[in-house]
Amino acid sequence: MGRAKEILVKVIPSKVANEFVKKHHYSGKVVNTSKLHFGCFLDDKLHGVLSYGCPLDKSKVLPLVDSGNKTKNEKWNEMLELNRMAFDEYLPKYSESRCIAITIKLIKKNAPQIKWLLSFSDGTQCGDGTIYRASGFILTQIKSSKNDLWELPNELQHLSKGKPTFHRITIQCGTSLISKWVMNKYNRFTVPLDLLQKENGGKLQSGNQLRYIYLIDKTCKITVPILPFSKIDEIGAGMYRGEKITLAERK
Repeated sequence: MGRAKEILVKVIPSKVANEFVKKHHYSGKVVNTSKLHFGCFLDDKLHGVLSYGCPLDKSKVLPLVDSGNKTKNEKWNEMLELNRMAFDEYLPKYSESRCIAITIKLIKKNAPQIKWLLSFSDGTQCGDGTIYRASGFILTQIKSSKNDLWELPNELQHLSKGKPTFHRITIQCGTSLISKWVMNKYNRFTVPLDLLQKENGGKLQSGNQLRYIYLIDKTCKITVPILPFSKIDEIGAGMYRGEKITLAERK
């Protein structure tokens, strides 16, 4: 574990967390639903951020886990999504999984109503969830996406603040500069990406999205099929740091 044991993890203000995420996360974007931010400090400096919050569409993910609660209000308050995780290169090996473990302990202690966590791994631009697997998360879905990402043409990249690729859902949320541009041009947000690409240029990207669940309360039950990690290689969904690579090749 080495110096990873020296990392201090504590709650930090959203402004500090968001500035770090914009600088160090591969997407360059924050998630507006993030409400709980943990900072990871080593040698008295911030070197990592984990942000938790509500999923964009919570009603779709609540049925993934049966906690035994019956009322809708109980279910709405019993889960969080780890929706941003960003680290710089300063932290030593194993830091990410250790930081996740510490945040889970802090959530369990200070927010006992939270029974489970959800997170997604971007197998199109980033990775297939190596850190989640090392942290005890369970793989429950590998979703192939076709043309769900639009890499903006050069003339529109001023709308991206340095990160040129957008998911269709991000565009349709209506809060980003590219969303506003789409709305102004088409008078609506829900414009198919293939049409946006055809009329404005750029490239469409395809890949995989992997869904992971962590049960803080071990009495809860996952209601969807649990996938073996070998499924990642079986369908060719392996990716590490933006490069296509199988799990077997990493061993």
